[in-house]
Parts: sequence; structure tokens; C-alpha cells
Amino acid sequence: SVCLLMQVAMPCVLFAASPSELHLKGGTNAEMAPQIDYTVMVFKPIVEKFNFTFNCDIKKRGYYPQGGGEVVVQMSPVKELSPINLIERGAVTKIYGRAFVAGALPIKLAKDMSAAAVRCIRKEIRDLYINIQPVREPDDQAFGTGSGIIIVAETSTGCLLAGSSLGKRGKNSDKVGIEAAEILLRNLKHGGTVDDSLQDQLIIFMALAKGVSRVKSGPITLHTQTAIHFAEQLTKAKFTVTKSEEEDPSKDTYIIECQGMGMINPNL
Repeated sequence: SVCLLMQVAMPCVLFAASPSELHLKGGTNAEMAPQIDYTVMVFKPIVEKFNFTFNCDIKKRGYYPQGGGEVVVQMSPVKELSPINLIERGAVTKIYGRAFVAGALPIKLAKDMSAAAVRCIRKEIRDLYINIQPVREPDDQAFGTGSGIIIVAETSTGCLLAGSSLGKRGKNSDKVGIEAAEILLRNLKHGGTVDDSLQDQLIIFMALAKGVSRVKSGPITLHTQTAIHFAEQLTKAKFTVTKSEEEDPSKDTYIIECQGMGMINPNL
């Protein structure tokens, strides 16, 4: 997964002496990892709140089992990271996404995924325009055959939460769309400001930042517990996780708070 490679590299290049350009090769849309679309549409705008920016250029998409995708990431180092405060969820203002097919698959599958996802979301959210674009990846920009969908909900306070799913042989395309929609709806239900995929991806940055970061989330995932455990072992950061009280008690919402270690880049 190029997205997992990017994640382990990022904290290192942020505290490097000079700008970095990473050429990452592998799967862009793989199981058990964020899809590249998630990284660009959700992870990037939120993680940049720590006060850095990066550029992610998708040269070629690659799918299971061969991979073969290529992404170029450009990033400049920072002196230090700022803490984040993601506590206010706000109201959902728009829902959008992309359903894609590549290689030997017909565009009809993307349209089916999109339509099934919209139908599923409509049952819960009636009054919002939902725009999930069906796309066929250009042949020169995709290696191998793959399909999938990502759906993002944006809120009035700038939060981004998503649901995504990948197609595979023998899996009905309606089911792929419904799966992604159900994940999104589940993430919207808990009332947190981040979805359960972003939760653990922010931990390392909270640990490195200077000052106190706060994030409101749904139930704490095992990934997040693991990330917190190792971040505390490796840095002087201190995390506390508390049940969020002001919500209605039926909601399973938590506040992840971190007193960051305040890593300073010695090269700058």
C-alpha cells in the first residue's frame, strides 16, 4: 500500500533538513489500508491542520494483486507541528465521492455502486444532494483491474468523514456501494469529528506537536490504542481518552487528548 508507506515516511521527512520527494510504488487502492482517494480527500486536508502541507500526485493507480501504482509526494520540513483541536462536529453540509472501475471492468459497475450507495444514504439522510461520480480510470493511468468507491461527508465546521469499499471477484457491485454507505453512516452516527480510519492516523502527529491536541471520536479502535501505546513509549507525549459527557448519553463519543512532546526540527 503506497498510503501506508507514505504514513511511515511523513513524520521523518517533516523533520528532515531539506524538502523531500517520495516516489512510492505499489497498490493505491488496497484492502486493509487507506485508499489513495481517502488519503487525498480526507487525510490530507485534516492532517494539514498541524500546520504543514504536502503535494500528492497520483501518476498511476495500481490494484491487487500486482500493485504497479505510482504516487509522488513532495513535502517540505517544518520547525515544529502545531496542535489541533477537532471538537465541534457541526452539521453535514454535503456528501460526495467517486465510484471507480479500471482495466477490464465496464463503467456500468461504477454506476451501480454509486446508485446503490446513494439509495442506502437516502434512507437516513433525505434532504442533502449526494454526488458520487462514476469514473472509469484512463488506461494509461491505471495498472491492472480494480474497482471501488469512496464517499465523503463534509460538515459545517470543516470535518471530513468517509466510508469506502473495494470490489473483488464475485462481489456484487451493489454490495460494494452499500458497504461504503453503511460505514459512512456509522461514522456519522457517533457524533465524532473524525471517522474510525482517521482516528489512529492522527496519533503520531498529535504526539509530535507542540501543545495540547484534542480530537472527538467514536469508539476507540484497536489501531488507535496501539498507536497511542507506542507513541507514548517512543516520545514524551501523554494521551488521555475520556468519554465525551456533553453529548446525549446514547452516543458513544470520546475525547482523545494529547500533551504533545513538542518535537523541534534541529536542522532548521
